[in-house]
Amino acid sequence: MWDIFPYVREAEEIEARLAGRLAELRVERGWSLEELASRSGISRSTLSRLERGQISPTAALLGKLCAVHERTMSRLLAEVESEPPQVVRAGAQAVWRDEESGFVRRSVSPPHPGLRGEVVEGTLRPGADIAYDAPPVPGLEQHIWVLEGAVEITANGRTHTVEAGDCLRFRLWGASRFRCPGPGPVRYALLIVLP
Repeated sequence: MWDIFPYVREAEEIEARLAGRLAELRVERGWSLEELASRSGISRSTLSRLERGQISPTAALLGKLCAVHERTMSRLLAEVESEPPQVVRAGAQAVWRDEESGFVRRSVSPPHPGLRGEVVEGTLRPGADIAYDAPPVPGLEQHIWVLEGAVEITANGRTHTVEAGDCLRFRLWGASRFRCPGPGPVRYALLIVLP
């Protein structure tokens, strides 16, 4: 029988550090909860609950906050984890789950402040539909290589159906959307390059 309690404790610790970091970012900019609510389109009460660790952010909420704070999701998550080693073994790669939307995000390559790129593995269950209002950093370069299944990606006003083996690449300036039409899940590798 596997002991899952260390993993549960680790996930809870990361969630608590994430809540604290979100509060720090707001305070560093001198913003009130009302100001952040206005800039992000997230209600003041939801922001307050996020910062106190009472709720976990969904992918969409975290995407909005990353855009306001001009960070990629990987960078924000790296800020709440300990210093990553150069080699990250598969079992040690950080995994973040948004049960509400059906999105699972694995940080395959260790984020590093001196590097501009990172590799992420994404998995969406059938019917998952995630929309982001804006990129965390305007002009963010993305390469999406579908490993299994198919995904419908809308970026900069254009919609693409990307199937297993296909690769879509673009610079993101506006809204984006990832939708898994099914019948099975989609698994893809995402290379993100900061401008």
